[in-house]
Amino acid sequence: MPPSDQESYDQSVSAVHNRLFFRLFQVGNALDRQSVKELGITTVQWATLGALSRPQALTGMAFSELADYLVVSRQSLDGVLKRLEREGHVERVVDPADRRAKKVVLLPAGRAFWGELQPRIYEFYRQAVERFRFDDKVTLLHYINRLNEGMSQIDLGPKAERET
Repeated sequence: MPPSDQESYDQSVSAVHNRLFFRLFQVGNALDRQSVKELGITTVQWATLGALSRPQALTGMAFSELADYLVVSRQSLDGVLKRLEREGHVERVVDPADRRAKKVVLLPAGRAFWGELQPRIYEFYRQAVERFRFDDKVTLLHYINRLNEGMSQIDLGPKAERET
């Protein structure tokens, strides 16, 4: 029996969704590979240093807040911070507001390292999007923000329900 128009439409939409998310996966992996090759740091190190260099993080960020901001697991962030600590870029210190919690602080050497990276980062960005018009960049950012919002609202129900 031939598929109905609705089934054909659903299959087409599903194929587009699959290609979209696979391309996002590829872009993420290409970014990971190119950041290590061209900048000598991983994307998570890059994002961590960037997050800690913001004016609102001048006195550091709580470990859990940094993990949430970067949308990474605490275990993944711990590994990244250990490397950045060994390199003298960051330090974990006791949070004066909550002695049980740790804050992650960007050290002067880390701030200097981040500053030295800036020209290379901006050139990295420039080359990656040089074929985009300004309006294309703004539109892409808009749609990535909408996709991120959609991702944050996904709820497939309890795991037991998904396995049946």
